[in-house]
Formats: sequence, C-alpha cells, structure tokens
Amino acid sequence: MKVTTPIHINSKRLHDRIYKLSQIGKIGETGVCRLALSKEDRAGVELVKSWMEEAWMTTRIDPFGNLIGVLEGRDPDAPVLMLGSHVDSQPYGGRYDGVIGVLGAIEAVQTMVEAGYEPEMNIEVVAFCDEEGCRFNKGLFGVRGMTGKLEEGELERTDKNGMTRREALLEFGCDPAGFDGYTFEEGRIGAFLELHIEQGPVLEAKGEPIGIVSGISGPLWWTVEMTGFAGHAGSVPMPMRQDALVGCAKVIVALNELARQEPDAPTVGTVGSLTVFPDSRNIIPERVSFTVDLRDIDLERRNGLEEQLRMLIDDACLEHGLSYTIREDTNSEPRFCADWLKDVLRHEAAGMGLTPPELMSGPFHDSLTMSYVCDYSMIFVRCKEGISHNPKEYAAPEDIQLGTELLYRAARKISERKGG
Repeated sequence: MKVTTPIHINSKRLHDRIYKLSQIGKIGETGVCRLALSKEDRAGVELVKSWMEEAWMTTRIDPFGNLIGVLEGRDPDAPVLMLGSHVDSQPYGGRYDGVIGVLGAIEAVQTMVEAGYEPEMNIEVVAFCDEEGCRFNKGLFGVRGMTGKLEEGELERTDKNGMTRREALLEFGCDPAGFDGYTFEEGRIGAFLELHIEQGPVLEAKGEPIGIVSGISGPLWWTVEMTGFAGHAGSVPMPMRQDALVGCAKVIVALNELARQEPDAPTVGTVGSLTVFPDSRNIIPERVSFTVDLRDIDLERRNGLEEQLRMLIDDACLEHGLSYTIREDTNSEPRFCADWLKDVLRHEAAGMGLTPPELMSGPFHDSLTMSYVCDYSMIFVRCKEGISHNPKEYAAPEDIQLGTELLYRAARKISERKGG
C-alpha cells in the first residue's frame, strides 16, 4: 500500500515504546500476561504515564484505575476529544491488543505538540483499567466507572485466588471510597477515537493495512452453574447419575450449533472457562460452572438465540436431574459509529492515498461503553491471520504506523472544531 503524503508521527519512537511495554509481564518470546490491577499492570501504567508526561500531558490515575493524560487546549471548558484504549492483557495474550491504541494516542498528541499545534479543546488520552474482564469475569470496568455505569456488587467480584476487586484496587493504589464522590458530567466528552488491532482476518483477506469500524457487536456474557450429585464413578449406574458435566457438555455443543444456524451471519458463541467440582477422576461431577459468550451485530437475532439457549439449558438439566442458575455478567446492544467521525476518517485517509474498507467489530472495546456518552469511531489495524488473545498476535510496524498516522490526522482535524 503506497502512501502518497509524508508520515508525521515518529514511528521509531512508537515502536520502541510498544517493545518496552511488552517486556512488562512478558511470557515466552512474544507473549504478555499483564492482568488488570496486578503488579505488572501497575508497572505498565507507570511506564505509560512517564511517556504521557514526555508528551507534555498532565497525568493522574482516577479512583477506577484509569490512567488519564491531558493536553490543554485553547478552551478548557469545551467538550474534550478523548483518545485511548487499554494496556491490561489476557493471561495468554499478545503485545498489541489495546496497547497500540494507548501508545498511538500518545504519539499523536506528542506529534501535535512538537509541530507547535494547539487544539481548540482539551485532548485526553486514557489507558482504561480492566478492559479485558478475564480476572474478575466482567470487563470494561474502568470505562464504565468513568462514565457512571458500574453495577451493584462489582467490587465484591473475586478472581480465581479469592481476591476481590476492591482489594485489588487498594493494592493497585486506588481507593474505592472515591467512588462515592464521583459523578460523570454529561456532555463533558465530545468525541472518542480508538485505534486497535482488528483481532480478526478481514483486513488481511482484503489486503488492506487499516480499516474504519462501522459498529461493535453486542456481547452477552453469562456465568452458568449446574448442580447434580456426586457419586462413585465405578458404582453408580449410568441411568441413575446426576452428572453436571454431562449437562454442561450438551450446552457447549448446543451453543456451537446455535451460532452456526445462519452460515453467513456474524454470530459467535463460546464457552471459554469451566470449573468442575470436586474435580476428581473417580467422582461423578457434582457441580460445574462455565461461561457463555454470545455476540451478534443483529440484536433481534441474538435475542432469539438467547431464548433458544435458555430452553436448551433447561432441557439438559431436566434430562439429567440437575438444578441451575444463570448469572448475567454483561449484556450490551450493538453500537454503531458516528457518521461524521467516519467521514473525517475517510477524508483524512484519502489525503494519505488510502481508501480503508468499513468493517464490523466482533470483539467489544472501551468504545462500546463510550458510545453511550458521546460519538465514537474506531480505526482497525490488520493483524496477521486474525490472531489475537494469543502470544502469536502480530501487527506489522508499517500497518501500525499508518493507523497511528490516520489517528493523528483525524484527531488534529477534529480538535480544530470549535465547541468540540
């Protein structure tokens, strides 16, 4: 892909920072484990904070663990332009997920400052806390905290070691007591832009380095617990068993089949975590807890699949003599990007000699929550074979450079608008 105009950002600086951050929580040669609110996460936040300050931003960490850098504009009372993503990772993750959105935003701001440009409004760069949701089984924590959308009981959610989110925040250096005095100011944020790797194969298949996101699929997350009765694996006859794992297995297969009902639909369904009690080879499983992740851009279709899945769970438990509970952890409708922001991205990309395709996002992002409080848009960067949440995750430096250059140009154009 030939770019017809000069690149303004400092690509070497950006990629040096991506590499340095990847060394915190490094696993293997290319992997990263930087779980939310862990010591590794705190070390990463401190390093990113230092780069924000190098870019002439004032910084703070709010009560929800979000790192915020502010570049002051001519009118500090105008709705702000917010850029960013997250730097926490999956337990078996890669170095680009979320990271290029934060470091790319810092690079965009630093390039503005070095060019002597002063925006009309404040520009805020945010590294949101716990986007991934893998540690406490509920993601987008920091962005939901910032926008006043936390739910009851979230601080008491525990990780696999029994630590509550409240305890983890305190260990991280944040005081949840600060939640009580916090109120989100409606209208404070004028627009939000997020740069992110695609985490899918579409751009690679199209031979395109970057894309413009049209919207984000709505995720439905459950934690399902099935309870039967433990017994000796060698003596209880098969017709008399109340095997919770067998019931669970039927639901896993059913979810997979439901998600494939319409071959051309973007529906996806996953059971990614499962816990068996008592977890012994010669005891019939008494209790099984597992997660359900169901996503679709079509809310009506997803709602229909949810209804079918509930019936299938009920049938499986009735067949095997089980009781069950379903806890809804996340339920979001699909959210579409603002047309005017997509227009800005298309115009600025054209100035670079690029015509990025539009594509949907299956994964959710911090943008999903931001869409409820302001206009948003996203830039996707091609990733090799669509691999993500895996140490083999890879995005070429040249593609990240183009995505960051487009972020810089779009942010500069938007920040010229009086009133946000």
